[in-house]
Amino acid sequence: MNKKQLRQQKIARQQELLNAAKAAKRDLNEAERAEYDALQREIENLNTEIEAGERQAASDPAEAPAATPGNASEGGDAQQRAIEGERTRIADITSLCREFGMEDQFAGFISNGSTVDQVRSAVIQHLRGTGAPLNQRAHVTNDEGDKFRRAASDALMMRSGLNPEHVEDGARELRSMSLRDFAIECLSREGHGTGELIRMSSDDLYTELLRTFYNPSAAFPAIMDSTIRKSIVELYNMVPTTFQAWTQKGSLNDFKETSDHEYVIGGVGEFLKVPENGEIKADLPRTELLPTRKLETYGKQFSMTRQAFINDDIGFLTKVPGLYATKAKQTIDKQCYRLLYDNGKIFDGKALFHADHNNLIKTGSKPTQVSIQEIILQMQKQTDQFGEAIYITPQYLIVPVGYEFDLAVIFNSAQVTGSSNNDYNPLHNYPLTVVQTPVLNALAGTNACPWFMVANHLSARGIQVDYLNGQETPTVRRMEAPGVLGFTWDVYLDWGISVRDFRGIAKNPGAVV
Repeated sequence: MNKKQLRQQKIARQQELLNAAKAAKRDLNEAERAEYDALQREIENLNTEIEAGERQAASDPAEAPAATPGNASEGGDAQQRAIEGERTRIADITSLCREFGMEDQFAGFISNGSTVDQVRSAVIQHLRGTGAPLNQRAHVTNDEGDKFRRAASDALMMRSGLNPEHVEDGARELRSMSLRDFAIECLSREGHGTGELIRMSSDDLYTELLRTFYNPSAAFPAIMDSTIRKSIVELYNMVPTTFQAWTQKGSLNDFKETSDHEYVIGGVGEFLKVPENGEIKADLPRTELLPTRKLETYGKQFSMTRQAFINDDIGFLTKVPGLYATKAKQTIDKQCYRLLYDNGKIFDGKALFHADHNNLIKTGSKPTQVSIQEIILQMQKQTDQFGEAIYITPQYLIVPVGYEFDLAVIFNSAQVTGSSNNDYNPLHNYPLTVVQTPVLNALAGTNACPWFMVANHLSARGIQVDYLNGQETPTVRRMEAPGVLGFTWDVYLDWGISVRDFRGIAKNPGAVV
């Protein structure tokens, strides 16, 4: 028996399985479905081997096998397509009848050769005729549709290498599907003929999807929106930035410039002793020039092009939006460190680090035991804007890349390094968190690179990053872009960076790293 005859035998067995199910007016059972799928895999392997043999025969006619009537490749393929089409018809009709409570009509649909589209029409008529249950059935259908959309979105995430924390049931079974497969499934669920969609080219499918792109109930664009949002959140949270360790996080509800009235700390007179039957004296808070906070909007636009859809480039739904989200967080990180490095003027008209602010070490050096102790003591001697003592607790040491190992020795050695008397190291296990960033190195280039001390946020304010209504991750909005041949989205984030007080941060001008 040659390979074509063997393939024909397996196709015939598939037909037997379908005929038996059809005669019993049912779908394939679990055992029959497993056998059918196993036969299908064997047939596909045989198809590959037969095609390889035919290509070899075309290049070497002497090796060509003799043709056998009735088992030509074209005939076998046509028969197999017919069998697969019949199986799909029975499975789709079974699903529709079960979903919409029409099991009693299933056998008639199968035996009279009804198409899936004809059965869908019958389902619509059935729902219209049932009155009140129509709303209930529609609700169930929407729930199923929502589940499919969530599962499809998680499947696309997994296929692109991202791992959602909570995966919708059914997602793993969908992760081998292409964008074309999802398009066909979504349009089919919305009433398009499955057979017609399968016969469409990817370009025609893309055109069909464009017609529904701005339909709020359309499944395919909703799946893309969900996938993009999830990938942005996951990749944004994975960006290795460090600004969030030492800055404060805040929230503003509009884009107006806002005066920071919390700056008036200690701006009231001391409590005075009240003698018996004495009068409590009135007092008014003293105000000073206040810092301000303000939001700005930052964003980009990206598209999943027609070519990307045809090429099944899922990266346009996951990796590309994630790159924009990554860049947003990196932009905040760089702006925070540039604020430190550039040392521009703040709310009182003076540079952030200034002799009048008592937060600038005069002589720059690399971080050593002596220089770290010096900046700690200088920060702890700060007074508020009214000349009152304040209790500041240094907590963060911000340094460029290059001092990691020296600092490990400074903070973990019980004795002073190099001391012949084994002097105790006062910085041993000192409660400072080292924040190391290459952004400072990049800003300094070949110049001296400064380093900084930042206080605990509860003891003194420093630099704050505000977000609109506390929204920290970028927002994605599907939109229509004239002249763009593709699905288009805006991705944007609103934030503002401000200096709330100079007392909670100090600078050493540093040295060349």
